[in-house]
Amino acid sequence: MTTTNLRIRGLTKSFGGVRALDGVDLTVPAGQVHALLGHNGAGKSTLIKCLGGAFPPDAGTIEVGGTSYTRLTPRESIAAGVAIIFQTLSVIDALTVAENIFLGQEWTRHGRIDRRVQEEVAAGLLERVAASCSPRDRVAELPMAQRQLVEIAKALSRSASVLVLDEPTAALSGTETDALAARVEDLRTQGLAIVYVTHLLAEVERLADAVTVLRDGRVAHQGTAAGQTRGDLVAAIAGSPAGGADGPHRATGKEDRKPARGPGQSRRAPGRGERDPAYPSGTDIPDIPDIPEPRRMPGAPRLAIEALRGPGFGPVDLTVGEGERVGLFGLIGSGRTRILETLYGRRRATAGTIRVGDRAVAPARPADALGAGIALVPADRRAQGLFPSLGAQDNALLPSIRPLSRYGVRALRGERRVFDALTTAVGLRPARPGLAAGAFSGGNQQKLVLGRWINEARHVEVLLLDEPTQGVDVGARQEIYRVVNGLAAERGTAVLFASSDPEEIVALADRCLIVARGRVVGELSGTELTEQALLSAVHDPDSPPAEGAA
Repeated sequence: MTTTNLRIRGLTKSFGGVRALDGVDLTVPAGQVHALLGHNGAGKSTLIKCLGGAFPPDAGTIEVGGTSYTRLTPRESIAAGVAIIFQTLSVIDALTVAENIFLGQEWTRHGRIDRRVQEEVAAGLLERVAASCSPRDRVAELPMAQRQLVEIAKALSRSASVLVLDEPTAALSGTETDALAARVEDLRTQGLAIVYVTHLLAEVERLADAVTVLRDGRVAHQGTAAGQTRGDLVAAIAGSPAGGADGPHRATGKEDRKPARGPGQSRRAPGRGERDPAYPSGTDIPDIPDIPEPRRMPGAPRLAIEALRGPGFGPVDLTVGEGERVGLFGLIGSGRTRILETLYGRRRATAGTIRVGDRAVAPARPADALGAGIALVPADRRAQGLFPSLGAQDNALLPSIRPLSRYGVRALRGERRVFDALTTAVGLRPARPGLAAGAFSGGNQQKLVLGRWINEARHVEVLLLDEPTQGVDVGARQEIYRVVNGLAAERGTAVLFASSDPEEIVALADRCLIVARGRVVGELSGTELTEQALLSAVHDPDSPPAEGAA
């Protein structure tokens, strides 16, 4: 009889009235690799964090090794036998491999750490995962693939029975990916229940015994992997029918509970007259217009890139016209963020030309890009875009303080006037200039970063957006779309944005460039620009690799 290492039943979690998980069921027996799929915002990360004890679920149960829990703390999750290897590894560079493996659970003798025993046990664990490093090696000197194996060895040292791998190959080369796949297959034979989170369907076909697809926080598709085609999985992720109940994989039927989406309407966005769950009862809901149909006739080229190359991408050729919104769609590691950061001067181009209007530019640093009229809203707003302890007004107007000043003295009245106009334009709530940026919600923090480049004191010709609504609630998402659309239509700003969310691309882009392994490999526009077409395009196995891509 097969032992069930992990059983999740009816797991539900909401944030501020927005339901991130809605009655999710998941069963993973010992010795099974269970792929967890879904595009950004589907609920994968929330499910993992509930399992790891970072988030307490609102309802449902998590059963690990026969013991049922209604909620877990991180310590309880580890003790129960759950190990999660996130994309951002938790190893400490300054420590040795053995010290990392036993951090917090050191072997001691007479009150002192017994390093000899730790190294002996670590050597056995490293052999179990076929790692080539030594227990005495410094983690800082190891390649990414070996660091991941150290994390897995650490999980095995704690007698983990459930191993969660979150996008484990995102930063690995092809050879390292093959080696990790072999390790996953070994761990399956050792009886671990493995939850494998990925966007790469080739990995699902290679490794998975079963598949669960999440969409809008619900199980949209679930079943064994045998006989499942790549087209079936793409259709399930995109929300299209995938063969029906009689097919090789049984759809759960939960997708029937989804509210209908009109053209351009974001995920779970309310219809007119309906209350957005992001806004509590009694709160005025801003009048957010429907996303307009994509513009068919862009103006003259505002941004033109020819044969642009950099570490991990290229050559890339693209143009963005005046008032045009162009999306870059690709999986993690495809190179879309590298392209944006190179245009902004955060990375150095190794070849190619960049033109803004009729001017050739070569930004070596962000200040050069800003001087040329290019601005970037980064994906990680807290680490790269905000000063959390500064007030909202100072955050939004930081690059505009000098242009607004008079005779070297800050024009506080002028700053306040610009800030007040900005809060109205982007729908900032609360509109408190002195409130620390870190106290705002994720959506309003994003509005502050966006507002930095669109206020009346700034002139931006090219606006770059990396994952513009990542971690943003549905109400703020629609408001950000409205602002971006207005910039393009009213000011003629050229908008180039990168997203891994197909819904966002369909809602916001006039046309979309498909990025795979550092190159633009296709383009979709008009009626061809659908979620299913986007997902099919990025999973095309014949996409050519970029020179120098990792």
